[in-house]
Amino acid sequence: MLTLSSTLPFLRPPKCMDSANSSTCQPSLFQVAFFYVSLYLIAFAQGGDKPCGLAFGADQFDQNDPKESVSRSSFFNWWYFVMSMGMTVAVAVLSYVQDNIGWGVGFGIPGVIMSFALIIFLLGTKMYRFYVVDKESPFARIGKTFVSLARNWKASLLQPREDIERQQDKFLTREDECEQSRIEEAKRVLRLFPIWATSLVYAVAFAQLATFFTKQGRTLDRSITSSIQVPPAALQSFGSLTIMAFVPIYDRILVPLAQKFSKLHSGITMLQRVGIGMTISFISMIVAALVEMKRLKTAQDFGLIDEPKATIPMSFWWLVPQYMLIGLADVFIVVGLQEFFYDQVPDGLRSLGLALYTSIMGIGSFISSALISVIDEMTSKNGDSWFSNNLNRAHLDYFYLLLAGLGLLELCLFLYFTRNYNYKKKIPLIGVVDYRGRPVRRSSSGRWTAALFVMGLEFAVRFAYYGVSSNLITYLTGPLGQSNAAAAAAVNAWSGAASMLPLLGAFVADSFLGRYRTIVLAALLYTAVRNNSF
Repeated sequence: MLTLSSTLPFLRPPKCMDSANSSTCQPSLFQVAFFYVSLYLIAFAQGGDKPCGLAFGADQFDQNDPKESVSRSSFFNWWYFVMSMGMTVAVAVLSYVQDNIGWGVGFGIPGVIMSFALIIFLLGTKMYRFYVVDKESPFARIGKTFVSLARNWKASLLQPREDIERQQDKFLTREDECEQSRIEEAKRVLRLFPIWATSLVYAVAFAQLATFFTKQGRTLDRSITSSIQVPPAALQSFGSLTIMAFVPIYDRILVPLAQKFSKLHSGITMLQRVGIGMTISFISMIVAALVEMKRLKTAQDFGLIDEPKATIPMSFWWLVPQYMLIGLADVFIVVGLQEFFYDQVPDGLRSLGLALYTSIMGIGSFISSALISVIDEMTSKNGDSWFSNNLNRAHLDYFYLLLAGLGLLELCLFLYFTRNYNYKKKIPLIGVVDYRGRPVRRSSSGRWTAALFVMGLEFAVRFAYYGVSSNLITYLTGPLGQSNAAAAAAVNAWSGAASMLPLLGAFVADSFLGRYRTIVLAALLYTAVRNNSF
């Protein structure tokens, strides 16, 4: 559908032939609507795959087996390595195709890749470990417990403290072990929310990678040779390359080194890892602000303030440090949050745990969109907006400094809420079966062999998703004719939806279909949206 929207004459936005008459360049309402329907179908596919793919891959390792437990922690690192590889290839290859060959081809290639990847994923079915879905939805079970806890809390407000303690003692002696387990599950989910909330500013900073970082790159000298230029969206690959370079260093050198001091199989705790990532993210926004100040000064020195389409005589290499710092921060905070939310939720809600992680990115995108809209409206009243269509009169440096200040506040709050966090105790898992519902033979199932099939599909999913998201702002400000602020807000809104819909996917997976079937359905939707154009 995306390819159709950019190739068929009645769906494709018109090319601007008359610069004096802008009305001839505007796409029709139907063309815009068709494009956005296609775009949001990809968000729905993302919602099914993102919480289930990683959870299903991690399920292939037994947390109670010493060797497999170490492998599972390592799996989260290499999973992100594969994700970054898919993103790097998509950004480097598809952005070039989209900018130089055509949007139709650039939008269509990922569908073919997804078709082959789905076949490979299905070939691994006999090796996978499956966890039986409980007859009672874990969401319903915890929901009932929340209601019970709320009633007890309300009743406690109306009674003397001594009576409360006596009743609690009686209550505890009457409750069976199962009910106590449910109450602990509900309390553990509640304890995650302060950590969830104190990770949102990072997601706001991350959202700039595909929006204003890309727009900055478009204004700079991107020449490698006299005939070769780097596409602006391809600059994002520096972040991915940093991830791909640092993950092996972290997993093979830093973790074993840290193990000697901490005696932890992961080297450092998951929350320590997240905290390090937040610190690096804060530094990245400071660097981004300084580089933008340099860009604006260069534009002023060369008299290019009022020439937004002119190339500023400043190399694109100035932007590389901020991309690399964001990539380095990802290795710590993204992988740390993924493992944390997978590991710390009740075992029956692990898809939900990863959906909570993706919702951080989703809410962060929505916050970014709201911030941009509010700041754009406020600053445009007194002259040029911080996000003016003429970036040479904009002030992205002020915006990055604002994000840096919020990031420092976030880090302080994160350290406060996590200082006494108690990690969940591991319990033996039951209900592990093969694809036919029979008890698995652990010696011939799961582990890295099975996980590699899942990772292969994830490479294709990341390739398909970032093949759209990395250069989406260019399509919106180009063929669709949107302003910088409107396009950035639209990208953030779509990214936010793609990061929030995993909550729906997790609910479907953990309550009804299971992770495997949800992954297959999501992959089929990806393939249909991208392939029905051929």
